[in-house]
Amino acid sequence: MGFLQLLVVAVLASEHWVAGAAEVFGNSSEGLIEFSVGKFRYFELNRPFPEEAILHDISSNVTFLIFQIHSQYQNTTVSFSPTLLSNASETGTASGLVFILRPEQSTCTWYLGTSGIQPVQNMAILLSYSERDPIPGGCNLEFDLDIDPNIYLEYNFFETTIKFAPANLGYARGVDPPPCDAGTDQDSRWRLQYDVYQYFLPENDLTEEMLLKHLQRMVSVPQVKASALKVVTLTANDKTSVSFSSLPGQGVIYNVIVWDPFLNTSAAYVPAHTYACSFEAGEGSCASLELFFIGFIIMGFFFYILITRLTPIKYDVHLILTAVAGSVGGMFLVAVWWRFGILSICMLCVGLVLGFLISSVTFFTPLGNLKIFHDDGVFWVTFSCIAILIPVVFMGCLRILNILTCGVIGSYSVVLAIDSYLSTSLSYITLNVLKRALNKDFHRAFTNVPFQTNDFIILAVWGMLAVSGITLQIRRERGRPFFPPHPYKLWKQERERRVTNILDPSYHIPPLRERLYGRLTQIKGLFQKEQPAGERTPLLL
Repeated sequence: MGFLQLLVVAVLASEHWVAGAAEVFGNSSEGLIEFSVGKFRYFELNRPFPEEAILHDISSNVTFLIFQIHSQYQNTTVSFSPTLLSNASETGTASGLVFILRPEQSTCTWYLGTSGIQPVQNMAILLSYSERDPIPGGCNLEFDLDIDPNIYLEYNFFETTIKFAPANLGYARGVDPPPCDAGTDQDSRWRLQYDVYQYFLPENDLTEEMLLKHLQRMVSVPQVKASALKVVTLTANDKTSVSFSSLPGQGVIYNVIVWDPFLNTSAAYVPAHTYACSFEAGEGSCASLELFFIGFIIMGFFFYILITRLTPIKYDVHLILTAVAGSVGGMFLVAVWWRFGILSICMLCVGLVLGFLISSVTFFTPLGNLKIFHDDGVFWVTFSCIAILIPVVFMGCLRILNILTCGVIGSYSVVLAIDSYLSTSLSYITLNVLKRALNKDFHRAFTNVPFQTNDFIILAVWGMLAVSGITLQIRRERGRPFFPPHPYKLWKQERERRVTNILDPSYHIPPLRERLYGRLTQIKGLFQKEQPAGERTPLLL
């Protein structure tokens, strides 16, 4: 009996701990889901719609509630009533509603469901706010809900754009809301500011559990400020839309915190997430991302931009044509060196490649997100100046320029090769520049990328390969001529030497026509039948 009593006590204690924890697990099979303020709830939704949800014992100092529900990629619906109405329900992978409480109201109900065939795993939470807190989406004029706290997200290969409705000032229960457009002074919603935050999920992890776990850090104001990166602050005069560089296969969570500087209060919108790819579609699928490994070196880089902007051909054809164009450009540059030996032109191309990478690295840093560089003219002029500066600076020591370019560009090619098998943000050093050249709207996108364990490791590998390669080349070239004569000149000198030097065995080599005729005779002899030896006619006696 002593063991059984201990077991019962342990079970009761564990149940009490789970009830008081931040996460509560359950399902909707019972038809009623109960919530507590500030407690994360995991549950599964199945067809048909709806399932009723309820919150009891709402405190009297709470003026409004924000309910939000999240899933990885399957849509769920949250509604004020069992009947779905466009202005009273929200559907998506991140859906939320604002409940403006009436005087003396202590219970709140709403309805949840999914229209998908497969069951959907969800995480949901209720957050409470007081009358001093601003109301996210309280001045919505663009979307369907009267008060819309949701962040609407769209993405393509180039950029991810989030949009949200302006907020309104808070107010007490039973009081009419402040007018949204009555004035623009400090007593209106125009004093509100919006901080846009970005949070990167762990690289190479597309699991549902990882997403729902990290979403817990992006729902409330303190958690968002402590965990995420603030990208930009918008005022009421700014457009409530922000663009970011798309990172296919990389999970990203976005949220907006509206802040009232007069009362020093704030509230969070409903966070939205994306992987910039689809879990269901065949093209652009997260399961089979088309990986981008093309060295945009001179001809290939410009040819890819040209055919992409001027022709509607498919992506795979782009890669094939780019590879062909890059090969032609490479062979042309080799031919120029082989025949004419124009060192300045060849080293200018080498320096421009190194300058391109250094300029790309410069704008890959937070410097690239400065507002001044959102102007295409300023960006491309600055980018080009940095790229051209490199060959200009090293024009007096061309061998050093060649060694540096071989070491840095060669090691970065290894980084791109690694990216084909192990995701890393370092590939976006050049990819962001390509996106900006291809997409006229990419200038407005923030180009933040995650920098995690894989990136630090690969960055160290890149640095090690670059330093070792440069060091090895410097040691190997010590004492040698800066640049040898070009191959055509050597071939011409060798030919003249053979013609004039009768002691050279090659001087006595027959002309080319005779040598070819001799070779053909030898080949022809291989196919002739061997004649038998001996006498075949009888002897005449």
